[in-house]
Amino acid sequence: MNRRVDSALPRVAVIGAGSWGTTFGKVLADGGAHVVMWARRSELAQEIQEGKRNSEYLPGINLPRTMSATTHLSEALDGASQIYLAISSQALRQNLKAVRPLVAQTDAPIISLMKGVEKRTGLRMSQVIEQELHCDPSRIAVASGPNLALEIAREQPTAAVISSTSRETAEAVALRSRNAYFRTFVNTDVIGTEFGGVLKNLIAVAIGIVDGVGYGENTKASIITRGLVEMTDFAVAQGAQPETLQGLAGLGDLIATCQSPLSRNNTAGRLLGQGYSFQDVVKQMNQTAEGLASVAPILQLAREAGVQMPIVEQVKMVLDGTMNPRDIAPHLTTDDKPKGERTQHGQDGSGGAFRRSLQRTLDQFRNGRGRAARD
Repeated sequence: MNRRVDSALPRVAVIGAGSWGTTFGKVLADGGAHVVMWARRSELAQEIQEGKRNSEYLPGINLPRTMSATTHLSEALDGASQIYLAISSQALRQNLKAVRPLVAQTDAPIISLMKGVEKRTGLRMSQVIEQELHCDPSRIAVASGPNLALEIAREQPTAAVISSTSRETAEAVALRSRNAYFRTFVNTDVIGTEFGGVLKNLIAVAIGIVDGVGYGENTKASIITRGLVEMTDFAVAQGAQPETLQGLAGLGDLIATCQSPLSRNNTAGRLLGQGYSFQDVVKQMNQTAEGLASVAPILQLAREAGVQMPIVEQVKMVLDGTMNPRDIAPHLTTDDKPKGERTQHGQDGSGGAFRRSLQRTLDQFRNGRGRAARD
C-alpha cells in the first residue's frame, strides 16, 4: 500500500508487541486501520517494521503492510484515534506513567486487552487505567472472549466482546476491531467482562494441573462446570451481571482456555501437575501466564465478599507447594457433605444451565455476521 493511501486510514496504537498485542494489531489492520505497534525491544520493532513478522511470538505469520512499529511511545501515540494496551498486568501501572502525559490532551478511547488483576491492589485493569491516566471511565473499554492469539493470527473465525460503561465507546471500538474473521459484540458490564477474563485463567491452571497428573475428561469436565459456578458467584458478588459469565467473556473464554495447548495458563498448570515447582514453571514459560499472579488477589477479594472458591483455593495450595498435584481432583469435585448444584446467587448451576449457556455462546457466534449486538 502506498503512503498516500496509508495516510488516509484511521491511525490506532497498540502498546505491547507480544503475541496478543501483535495479533490484535493484525486484527485492526485487517479491519482497515493503520496500526502503529510499540515494542520495548528495538529488534522486535525492527522486525515488525521492516520484515512484517514477529517470529518470536507469532512464528510463521505474515503481518499486514499497514502495520508499523517503533520503540518510541510518543511516535506510537501520535495521532492515534484509539489506543490498545497489551502489556503484562503487573507492569501496567508503571508503563502508564509514561503514557499519561502523551494522552492527556486527547479523548481517544483506551482499550485494555489484558486479563489479570493487579497483585498488590486487586484492581482490575480498567481501574488501574482510570487511576493512572486520570481519565473518565466512559473513555475506557476492555476486550475479552475466547481469543487464543495464534489461532486468530492464522485468521480462524473468532468472536469477542467489547465492554465499556459507555455504550457509544464500546460500539466505536467494536466497529474498529472487526473484520472478515474477527467478530465483536458489545456490553456495558465491564466488571463481568474483566473478571470473566481473569477467572477463567485460574480454572485453566486447575485443568492443566489435572491434565499433567494424567486425569481424564470426566475430571476436567467436572472442574470446568463447577469452575463456571465459582466464576459466576465471584463476579456477581463484585457487581457483575450473571449473564455476562454465560457469554463470550465467561463460558466462551473458559472453554477455549481450558481445552487448548496454546493456553499459557493451561501449560503452566500442566507443568505443575507434572511435578515442577512454581519457580521452575515461571522459568520455563517464555510468556506471562496471568493466572499465576491473579490467584492470591482473587482469593483475597473472594474472602472479603464471602464467596467460596474451592477450586481456586486448591490451585493456590499446589502453587504454594502444600498440596500434591495428584490430590487436587478429589478436593475440587467432592465435599464431605453433599450440597446442591445451585450457584450462591441463586441461579441453577446444573447441566441444564450449562447447556443453555453453551447454546447462547453458539448463537452469538452465528449472529456475529450482523451488526454489533448485545453480548
